Amino acid sequence: MAASTQLATLAWRNLWRNKLRTSIMLGAVVFGLVGVVAMIGFVAGLYSNMIQNAIAWQTSQLQIHNRHYLENPDIQDTLLQPKVITDLLATLPEVAAWSERFIAEGMVASARANRGIRINGVVPDQEVRVTPIAGAIVEGAWLDDQGRNPVLVSKKTAERLKLRLGSKIVLTFTDAQGDVAGAAFRVRGIFRTPSTNFDEGNLFVRHKDLAALAGLSGSHEIAVRLHEEDYRAFDTVLAVKTRLQAVSDPGNRIRDWQQIQPLLASILGQMGVSNAIIIGIYVVAMGFGIVNIMLMSVFERTREFGVLMAVGMQKHRVFTLILLESAWLGVCGGLLGLLAGYALMQLLGYTGIALGTMAEGLGAFGADTLFYPRVTASEYALIFVTVVAASLLAALYPARQILRKPPAEAMAEKH
Repeated sequence: MAASTQLATLAWRNLWRNKLRTSIMLGAVVFGLVGVVAMIGFVAGLYSNMIQNAIAWQTSQLQIHNRHYLENPDIQDTLLQPKVITDLLATLPEVAAWSERFIAEGMVASARANRGIRINGVVPDQEVRVTPIAGAIVEGAWLDDQGRNPVLVSKKTAERLKLRLGSKIVLTFTDAQGDVAGAAFRVRGIFRTPSTNFDEGNLFVRHKDLAALAGLSGSHEIAVRLHEEDYRAFDTVLAVKTRLQAVSDPGNRIRDWQQIQPLLASILGQMGVSNAIIIGIYVVAMGFGIVNIMLMSVFERTREFGVLMAVGMQKHRVFTLILLESAWLGVCGGLLGLLAGYALMQLLGYTGIALGTMAEGLGAFGADTLFYPRVTASEYALIFVTVVAASLLAALYPARQILRKPPAEAMAEKH
């Protein structure tokens, strides 16, 4: 134990023989690590923001439909025995809220233009607890029981159809008899969400108004929101899904958010790969730098190592000494770099990152204009272990080169 401590102390002193060179290398390691942490945080924060928004606005954690409706959306294919499902949802402690929706694919027309749209018939009190739609209203108010045929449209739809609060629009769709049904609605509110695709394709009316117009009762969809909002806590979602499947009619299908949006699941799977690529590129660049530093350091002390071996120091101890010098470099650089990166993440976690001119383009993927980077403790640990391991590997070549020389030849070297 004492011998190991002596070697570690000697390696530390040797590392600082050339303070300028060591400081430059440490600075490069620290600067590079800050960049790695920032890049991982940026990617993870952006992906996390996109996934959380998609769950909040579009999929919820779970959705329940008639199986036939999923295969071929027909307005007649409403949920089978929905009360059994809602009764169970009311007893599950994991469930925060649910919303029953009546859905129709149709057309929205104003005096200026018309376009295809998904008409979402919602129960206002239920929907406001499942999605943040009520908080996204930029003009007007959320739906309530007042008035005749109110409608909520997106800002994009309002701009394209030249609508404002109080404007009249006509909604048309195919009813239960296969005939074209339509009615006039008044714009009660205008909303804007992080997803431009969602805004362009959806509007909201009251469940009872749309169902009456279609000549049907029931609902096509139940969206379920859980208390656990972290998308990584997927076991809770699966547990609730299993409970619902046990009581739901076989003609219904219950899907989790990863089944509804496979793209989100693939993004989640790619996060680890993208992080590994970022770390790998940095480690390779850092490794070449450490090899260069260690080669210069070792060859400058060739005579010294020759003397040590000549007076009886075993080669494996010389080898360990060189590895420890490199390890000290990796440990110090890794700790300083991760501390600086952690401080940067804390700052950006408070201020956020504004996307600026990129916001419009990323809006198609559901990203907010302001998001917060995130790096987990396991990712910090992975970066540190990788840096130290790379430092040790980078010292193998210089150590092997010096150990190949006989002590007499090493002592004869002049640098």
